[in-house]
Amino acid sequence: MKSLIIGIVILAAATFAVLPPEIVGFGLGWGHKVLDFLCGGLPVLAVLISLIAVFIGIADMKDRAEAKKEKAENREEAAPKD
Repeated sequence: MKSLIIGIVILAAATFAVLPPEIVGFGLGWGHKVLDFLCGGLPVLAVLISLIAVFIGIADMKDRAEAKKEKAENREEAAPKD
């Protein structure tokens, strides 16, 4: 319950900070600063996310190769020898 109340308070504070006082009549008018931050931060965030995706893809390929190798070894062990 505390986390819900804290979340609502933070959401209200963030909304208040972004609202332009000239149009709404209250607020801090930080909307343009938030947009500047997003314009500068989104490319960096996109690069970080893409790097993580590449590393996950490489790890997945290694896991598949290992599983395929293990499966082949299990077949060789299970095959009857004459």
